[in-house]
Amino acid sequence: MSGPDTSGAPEAPRFDLPEPDPFTRPYWDAAAQGRLLIRRCGSCGRAHHYPREFCPHCWSEDVAWEEASGDAALYAWSEVHRNDLPPFGAQVPYTAAVVDLAEGPRMMTRIVDHPAHGLRAGMRLSVVFRVLGEGAPAVPVFRPLLA
Repeated sequence: MSGPDTSGAPEAPRFDLPEPDPFTRPYWDAAAQGRLLIRRCGSCGRAHHYPREFCPHCWSEDVAWEEASGDAALYAWSEVHRNDLPPFGAQVPYTAAVVDLAEGPRMMTRIVDHPAHGLRAGMRLSVVFRVLGEGAPAVPVFRPLLA
């Protein structure tokens, strides 16, 4: 078993850590509290995710944060067995997924606490939040609801 790297070599970059900015700060602050935020357009009424400063449906800038229910349905998934980007290689296999949020938007995420071979399209899911490292933001992932 090896301990921490004390060689002085630079740490490998991580490709799984989000980089919050002033615009997305409310999203990441809510995630740290276990709440999923989406954006909703005041002009056309449609919700969207990932957070943008304009509506991707009608291009209005009249958009606001809204708390999502955290309920979703599984749309598509893939069990990843190889990923060479740090730190994903140490996390394989994992299940990458696209889910349909109850509010309408589709979201890329991961499925946790369930084997990929037992998943099915339309399966009901619920959001949970995982912290990826010390000082890192919490990220939304989904797990199947028990029947």
